[in-house]
Formats: sequence, structure tokens, C-alpha cells
Amino acid sequence: MTDQSLPGQSPGTAGPGPDGAGFTYQGAEPELIVVARAEARLRADTEGVRSASGADISALNMFLSDEQLALEPVFGNEERTPDLSLFYRVRGGGDRTRELTARLAALPGIETAYVKPGAVPARTAPRDSRPEEAKRLKEGTPETPDFTGRQGYLGPAPEGVDALWAWQRPGGSGLGVTVVDVEGAWQLGHEDLADRLAGVVVGSPIQDVAWRNHGTAVLGVIGGDRDEKGITGIAPDAVTAAASFQGIGTAAAIHAAAERLSPGDILLVELHRPGPRFEFEPRDDQRGFIALEWWPDDFAAIRRATAKGVVVVEAAGNGAESLDDAVYERRPDEFPEWWRNPFNPSNQSSRAVLVGAGAPPPGTHGRDHGPDRARLAFSNYGARIDAQGWGREVTTTGGFWDRPGDLQGGAEEIAWYTDTFSGTSSASPVVVGALACLQGILKAGELAPMSPEVARDVLRRTGSPQQDAPGRPASQRIGNRPDIKAAVRHLLPAPVGAGRAERYWDELVPYPRELPPRLRLFVAGAWRNLNQPAPEIRQAVHAAFAGGRPDVRVWYADDEVVGLVVSG
Repeated sequence: MTDQSLPGQSPGTAGPGPDGAGFTYQGAEPELIVVARAEARLRADTEGVRSASGADISALNMFLSDEQLALEPVFGNEERTPDLSLFYRVRGGGDRTRELTARLAALPGIETAYVKPGAVPARTAPRDSRPEEAKRLKEGTPETPDFTGRQGYLGPAPEGVDALWAWQRPGGSGLGVTVVDVEGAWQLGHEDLADRLAGVVVGSPIQDVAWRNHGTAVLGVIGGDRDEKGITGIAPDAVTAAASFQGIGTAAAIHAAAERLSPGDILLVELHRPGPRFEFEPRDDQRGFIALEWWPDDFAAIRRATAKGVVVVEAAGNGAESLDDAVYERRPDEFPEWWRNPFNPSNQSSRAVLVGAGAPPPGTHGRDHGPDRARLAFSNYGARIDAQGWGREVTTTGGFWDRPGDLQGGAEEIAWYTDTFSGTSSASPVVVGALACLQGILKAGELAPMSPEVARDVLRRTGSPQQDAPGRPASQRIGNRPDIKAAVRHLLPAPVGAGRAERYWDELVPYPRELPPRLRLFVAGAWRNLNQPAPEIRQAVHAAFAGGRPDVRVWYADDEVVGLVVSG
């Protein structure tokens, strides 16, 4: 890890979190966006720009020709949604983006133009890298061991999201749900991403190991294979896919990915960029970095996705910022006049789920980042943020930033694992995994999947509450950590039934192996589960059935035992 950016990098490529040393991501270029006037009805194709309303745009075409520029529709010539047809990306500007902005905005048919700083992954620098472990070669060593015991986020609430409970329900492993991750690159050949990975559906991945490690880590948290090695994703039966913004820009990547999804599917935006706090300048500490939806074209892309029923989840960013601050209310001169701050809940919402980063339980991997579920210092916060995930100590696939994995390294990139995935980048896929489990349960029950509005509401109404930390009170909102069990009960409140157990099964060695030991009781025509039964309860049930005339009365909700009385 170095505290200097690599030479020759473009703007927007540097930074971990505020408490780490600097590191860089290749290929994060600024984007020059033009907003056309609605009445001009501009259309751009290979032959140039024309006006569908007959407006005179000869000066615009002359300028583009003289400067060797081209306008490319961000969303295609989108006739279905007029708002989307206003946005164009400028090609050919090189390092002249700032100079060209004002000149383009002054041309007929153009309302304004603005520059978006390069987007980078919302990952922070781990505090303890253990580089000596990363040097170990995989060749000649035993097969990858089982790391699921290190994935505390899979476990019961409040420490985890209770994926283990979800997997016991039909569809609860994310079956029938597709998730697309929007960022830069992935190691698509990873040994633990083989079962349900659909590949790259949009764009060309960035050829950079740091980007690949980041994307690989994200996919592992969501959909890592459920097998005997490595890690297991929160929603291992969800189909995962990738969308790269390289060459097309972030808004176009979001839009194109969403067009490939159906209502109830999930789109994850794993990027943030420098905001107005420090005049949009990239910083090694990522201070002031914010969620993408603050920029008009990204907001339009996200809102279009949520309008068709796709649940969009967005990293809130690692800028240590209050998104309620007045600095985000001030419209930059280059933004269109109709722009309003999307972080202000009083304004029109993108309807995306915005995710902050909370501390994992103290002692996870032998480290302490403060009280469980307290805001981590680097995480953005505010009224707009809906939920939190683990922002440190996330065990998953991929390496340690730009090098082999700190949990398992070696020469084979397809077998790298990390214990230190972090930031709102690690928090967001935790929330995505929980949502995918919920959507799978709803689909398996032949119920309508959650809409974007319902998904946000469920995350806010249920879950394990944020806690205070010194200097970071819970009033600095990052929301609750998802609790799948509580969310299901909120969405599908089950009546409590009762009956006598006809037979029992003491499942000392559960399957799948990640599940807790269970006492299973057959009541009212179905098996009901009591997880991790106390020894005295197990002994009493054993004795009742051994006596030949058992009187074991059970109260249950769905397939879960909520009360039990043993009379004989």
C-alpha cells in the first residue's frame, strides 16, 4: 500500500477511505455531458446532429466539426421517456473538458454542459493488510478451505442479515432473481462464482487488477457458490451479471443494465465520485465523495430503472459527508435549471436504496471498529440513506486491492479471497443480498416482488437499529442493518397456529452445513423448526417420545416454532 498515486493517472482515480493510505484505480476518466433544450428535440447519429423540430443547429454542427467532437446520446434516441433524450456524452474532448463546457453551453439547442469527475469504487483501505499471507502460493497447497465461518454477516440478526434462516425458505436463497453489478471489472473465472454468473452484459471491463478485485469481491458477497470451499454468497441462487461503464459512461451503463432486467430484479451501483465539498477534485482520502445520483444524467438513469420496477441499490459514498448539508442544495452553474438536490427527501426521489457503512461486531477477525452497527467514520450519512451493511471485515472472493488475497493469495487469481473488503462498497452488496433473498421468497410464494418503494420502506421499518459511537451518534443516519426474518414477517405476517407434535427429528448435523442445529417437530401436517434448542428442551422432547405417549404441544408461525410445552 502506498500513500502516493501512481504516475500518469487521470483525474478521479485515487483514494481509499479517510483513515487509509492512498491507492489508485486505472481508467476513471471524467465525462463531459451536454443537456439539450427540450424544444430543439436533438437527435444524433453517425451522420451528425439534427433537430426533429426543425430548429437551426448549424452552429452546433460547425462547432463539433471544427473541434473534432461528437455527441453521443447517453440513453440512445430515447423516445419513450423524453427526459432521457436530453442527455448527450461528448466524445473527443480529451483533457479539454473544462474548456469545452462553457463553449458548448452557449450553442443553439443546448441548455447546458457539465463535467462529471471520474467514478471509482466506494472501497476503503483496510487498516491491517497482512501482506505476508498474501504472498503464499496456492500451487501445491490443499484445495481452498471453507471460509464461511468467517462470514459473520450471513448469521442471525443483529450481527448478520440472517441469510441462514432465509435459505430454509422456498426461494430464500435468491432463486428467480437477477442482480447486475455496475462498475468496472471482475474476475469472471473465479472458482467460487461458477454456478450462477451470467457474465458481462454491458460495456467492456477495465483491464486492471484493482478493478477486478473490487468487482469480484462484490459478486462474492451477493452470489458466491454454495459448496464445500471458499465463501457462500448471501443469495447463492440469484443470477449475477456485470455491467461496465468503460467507454459508455455511468448513466448509459445503468440504463442499459436496467433495460435487461425485469420488475423485482436488482441493479447495484458500486461507484462514487468527488462532489462539491472540495470543488469536485479527487482526493486520496476520498473526503467529499458522494453517490452518483447527485448528477442529473445518473439520476435520470436511476429513476428510469426504478420506474420500470427494478430495485436500484446505490453506495452512499465514503466521503464522511452529511448529505443533509446545504452544500448539496446549491445548484452548480453548469447544471440545468430544473435540477433539484436528490439527497433532500422533500425533492423528487430517484427511489434507489442508498446504503451507508456500519461497523461489524467487535472482535470480528480479531479487530474492533467500534460498536456494532455504528457509523464508520468514512461513511456518508443523512436522512436520504435507507440502510447499512458491514463496512469492514467482509470475507469474500477477490484479492487485496491490487494484489493477491490477504485470506488466500498465490499466483492463481481465480482462487484469491479477502478478509478485508470494506467501505460502502462492501456494505451495499450485503443489502443487495438480503433484498435478493426477500424477492426470492416472494416469488416462490407466487406473490408480487417488492417494488422499489416497498423495498425502501421495508429496510427502514425493519432491521437491527444503528447504534451510537463516540463522535458518531445514531442521529448521523445510516439506517438499520437488514434482518431478513423480520422483513419477511413484516411483508407476510403469519398467523400463529397450534397443535400436538406427531413425531420429531433431532437434527444434530444440519444440511446445508451453514444452518444451526435444529429440533424438527411434525405438527399439523408439516415440519416446524426450533433452531438451536436448549439442551433441557431437547432432553424433554426425547423423553416424551421415548415414553410412548408424548404430549408435546407446539405453537408455530409458518414453519418456525414460537412456543412449546412438554407434558408427557
